[in-house]
Amino acid sequence: MKLADSHCHLNYKGVAEIQGEVLSRARASGVVAMLNISTRESEWGAVIATAERERDVWATVGIHPHEADAHPDVDTERLIAAAGHPRVVGIGESGLDYYYDHSDRGAQRTSFRAHLAACRATGLPIVVHTRDAEEDTAAILRDELEKGAFPGVLHCFTGSAELAKIAIDLGFYISISGIVTFKSAHALQAVARDLPQDRMLVETDAPFLAPVPHRGKPGEPAFVADTCRFLAKLRGEDPDALADATRSNFHRLFAKTLA
Repeated sequence: MKLADSHCHLNYKGVAEIQGEVLSRARASGVVAMLNISTRESEWGAVIATAERERDVWATVGIHPHEADAHPDVDTERLIAAAGHPRVVGIGESGLDYYYDHSDRGAQRTSFRAHLAACRATGLPIVVHTRDAEEDTAAILRDELEKGAFPGVLHCFTGSAELAKIAIDLGFYISISGIVTFKSAHALQAVARDLPQDRMLVETDAPFLAPVPHRGKPGEPAFVADTCRFLAKLRGEDPDALADATRSNFHRLFAKTLA
């Protein structure tokens, strides 16, 4: 299999210290592309530096909804400026998290819209985090898309079949993480089984959410192979074909990776 891990955090504690080993294991598992995601402005430099150093790693710039309160000055203009770097291929992760409410919901919505405006201006895709905020997420995406088109993905999808349909109808992709392998993930498995292959991505969200059979360990990009094999069995598809399809989808969405 040749795979793309569409969402990982290679500069998070627990991974950054052994980044070289993690990358070697990923490559040995067939991972040929990795997207290193930022969640706060202080990470941008290190995330981009990894992408500059490693030819199969790319970067995003963005503010996680948990961090919205702490980043009131990260506006559309600042995101656009940072996104001009040749190794930055997406904006985010941004979105809404009403489960933890670590930041004020109004601040989250303001930050989310600033990210979407930056996507519209740059043509780069938005990486969306959404948890317990389906109605507001869909409403904001629809509203912002009416102002001008931009591509995007709902990452680490755990939402409803209705939200998946809305996202696909809006032209978005759905990224499936190791959560789909969990015994309790029946609803997500039902959604993943029916997703159009040409709108699917796979990810690890490393160092989080290690799939079966790695539960209890820190997540690594190498484990995206396990998630892909699980999905292929779930969907009755060939693992290599699904790996090829999701990798092609990754490069189609994050088109700057082909530059």
